[in-house]
Amino acid sequence: MNNTLVKGLAIVELLAHSERALGLTEIAAELALAKSNVHRLLQALTEARYIVRDERSGRYVASIKLWELGSAVLSKLDLRVHAEQVMDELLLGTRETVHLSVLDGDEVVYVHKLDSPNPVRAYTQIGGRAKAHCVATGKAMLAFHSPAMLERLSQNLQAHTPRSIVDPARFLQEMARIRVQGFAHNRGEWNESVCGVASPVVDASGHVVAALGLSGPKDRFKPAQVKAFAPLVVEAAARISRRLGAREALPVWR
Repeated sequence: MNNTLVKGLAIVELLAHSERALGLTEIAAELALAKSNVHRLLQALTEARYIVRDERSGRYVASIKLWELGSAVLSKLDLRVHAEQVMDELLLGTRETVHLSVLDGDEVVYVHKLDSPNPVRAYTQIGGRAKAHCVATGKAMLAFHSPAMLERLSQNLQAHTPRSIVDPARFLQEMARIRVQGFAHNRGEWNESVCGVASPVVDASGHVVAALGLSGPKDRFKPAQVKAFAPLVVEAAARISRRLGAREALPVWR
């Protein structure tokens, strides 16, 4: 294990649990570390915004970034609990694989899934990743990013199949279409043989925190079937959103 990392985390934990700001000498004594070593670690942690230094006293406190990270983790745990029953019902109603995804940069991470009972189905793993612009859950979340962020993202899209959308204008049109209809459609853009449909999940503050989707072989996701699946997915995602305290099923796009 990286010894420097362990020492840095020890400082973060010490400050997080401390009821008052601590100085360099106190931190070094509490953790039995050399002051020179602690000084370097404090500088690095301050630059990374995990701790804050009071300029007048020279003492250190944990920053709000730790709260943000903790809240992000808790939201994912709560999200899965709130989504479980809805996902079960969506699986029963469609017999297709159900995914719950969150966004991490330009990728989706699958935080929960229920497999289709069909022998031929879409295969993914909980914890697995995919490029967001190539899968339905990713596109459902990306569509509600700010115009400036979408514009930046559109300039650096990579193709993963011949059906991947990489042209900036087409990508922005696709995002606009998703915002209007409330769901995204993957037409074999990550894996040519797999298609999907997804809708965003919104929290109490009106922000997109996840997406709920169905995926399966392209033969079972032809236009007529997608048309039938879409309202089921939209309603299921809206139910999860309501369980998270959302008043509107979709966020207001700014």
